[in-house]
Amino acid sequence: MLKILILVTVFFLAACTSTPDKSDQSKLKAAETNTALGRNYMDRGQYEIALEKLKRAVGYDKTYAPAHTMLGVLYETIGETEKAGEEYRLALRYDPEDGSVNNNYGAYLCANGKPQDADKYFLAAVADPFYQTPAVALANAGSCALDRGDLDKAESFLRQSLAYDDQQGSALLPMAEISFLQGQYLKARAFLQRYEALGVMDEESLVLGYQIEKALGDEKSANKYWLELQKRYPDSIQAGRIAGQDRT
Repeated sequence: MLKILILVTVFFLAACTSTPDKSDQSKLKAAETNTALGRNYMDRGQYEIALEKLKRAVGYDKTYAPAHTMLGVLYETIGETEKAGEEYRLALRYDPEDGSVNNNYGAYLCANGKPQDADKYFLAAVADPFYQTPAVALANAGSCALDRGDLDKAESFLRQSLAYDDQQGSALLPMAEISFLQGQYLKARAFLQRYEALGVMDEESLVLGYQIEKALGDEKSANKYWLELQKRYPDSIQAGRIAGQDRT
């Protein structure tokens, strides 16, 4: 089975304060500013400075969920998975109904050995009326179900995702995989073509494209995927397996 990546999407939402106290407002503003700075440094790969800014953010306001979320993303990025989980749980404690917070925690659980616990958080994300990308949470839920081998549930989630956004790439690719696993190769090709029409060509899609075309008996198209895979990912483990199984 191809590895389906779980997307982690972070949206910054201005936190609410229950009092007009200027001191609290000042702390919230400082937390927001440092969180934004932390994200900017993360985007540039300057993780040490990003960590400093994000720790400063929660120092100003420990209840500011976006700062904890970004700390979770950062800790995952640098391989500190236990600390990441702690930060995601803190974000959930301080903003339990927020769609982005729930989606991120669900993605974390799925990626770290607890896929059976993730669904309720993805569904909680979709239930948030202010969450702007329910298609992302549903695609994540579908990919998570696919990773644990539940094809029926995966397909249900992914079709719901595509009902929200028929160009949701993170739903189209796993739908192509499901169709392939079910032996519906023409349908798999159609989903993959829709994915490729978004301008995306990655290792997972190239390997799947090769497998689909081989199953359909189209050696010319399969060879095109193979050559592109070799060109883009010469050290790919999947490419090596294909070479050993099918190209010798």
